[in-house]
Amino acid sequence: MAHMQTDTLISDIDSRTIPYGRQWIDDSDIQAVLDVLRSDWLTQGPKSKEFEDKFASYCGAEYAVSVTSGTAALHLSCLAAGIGPGDEVITSPITFAASSNCALYVGATPVFIDIHPGTICMDPERLAEYLRNRPGVSQDTRPKAVIPVHFAGLPCDMEAIKEAAGGHGLRIIEDACHAHGARYKSGERVGSCKYSDMTVFSFHPLKNMTTGEGGMITTNDPDLYEKLILLRTHGISKINLQDSSYHEDYYYEMQLLGFNYRMNDIQSALGISQLKKLDTFLQKRRETADYYFNAFKGLDDYMTLPPDSNGSHAWHIYVIQLKNNNRDNVFRKLKETGIGVQVHYIPVYLFPYYQKLGYGEGLCPYGEAYFKRAVTIPLYSSINSEDMKFVVERVCEAVKV
Repeated sequence: MAHMQTDTLISDIDSRTIPYGRQWIDDSDIQAVLDVLRSDWLTQGPKSKEFEDKFASYCGAEYAVSVTSGTAALHLSCLAAGIGPGDEVITSPITFAASSNCALYVGATPVFIDIHPGTICMDPERLAEYLRNRPGVSQDTRPKAVIPVHFAGLPCDMEAIKEAAGGHGLRIIEDACHAHGARYKSGERVGSCKYSDMTVFSFHPLKNMTTGEGGMITTNDPDLYEKLILLRTHGISKINLQDSSYHEDYYYEMQLLGFNYRMNDIQSALGISQLKKLDTFLQKRRETADYYFNAFKGLDDYMTLPPDSNGSHAWHIYVIQLKNNNRDNVFRKLKETGIGVQVHYIPVYLFPYYQKLGYGEGLCPYGEAYFKRAVTIPLYSSINSEDMKFVVERVCEAVKV
């Protein structure tokens, strides 16, 4: 039995409300959580380590570190990479604010590289051009890391990004918060860290799998792994740095200034259960994306469709782009007819906080043009065929007005 689905009766078709995204929780998920609630462990314990091991294995990575959110994963990744004041962290403008806020958390300077209009991901050529001819945000900053964002679940061109960044010694931290289960062009899963130092994930309820809230960092670097583990738990270790042979059960010491970013066993049990179904979730999302893609093919005079899956897309969200300037009218009309819509995203540097830091309009023209035309329509694992048909009908009506 599945819960939190939208199995609406056909008789309710005119009064239905369809969200743009939602979680899928079934009885096996509920039982997994109940089992932990009846156990001796509620905080971080054996289920957390089991979840980490299984997630690392699924991605094809050596290590995984569970944390409280995707934002926490980005923050710890920057700390583990040694990023700080005077460093630049390069990312995309079309993303959630956490992708660049993590640079500010550690005193670094965010740099925004424009998107490729065909993928909405960071344009590797623009990244390479910036690194070749870097004017710099100021003479006092230097590039230290790049955080490419796998927008909507479509992997960035990581081979090109690695080539551009590698020649300048940059750390690469993949923001895969949309991309659970996606694969690179080379076939490996996102999270294998084939092209990066670390990859971060979010398990927010609207993501492809959930732990309620939570995040994960994968890496193949044992030194980064050990540092992430330490930073996640207040910087505290039971190892005596002065005398590694000293062992007492009560002993611990703080070695770094860390945080309490630990995922608990309740969340981890849900994550283990959700991970078992992730490939099924992905298949359902791809089927919905294919349905939309085929249904909207004839609307090329009105809108641009997202890239087709080609077997690698995780389809976290489905974004259409309008060819005229009536995005807000279409957005309102769809909401009025019961279609849950959203805009992913307002360019980060246009937020008031970033404007106060000196960023301004015109920085990433392709990103800004995309934002003015973008509408996210419903896509989630449990959406049914009647709701998909309803969405298509209402979108077709709205974009033609």
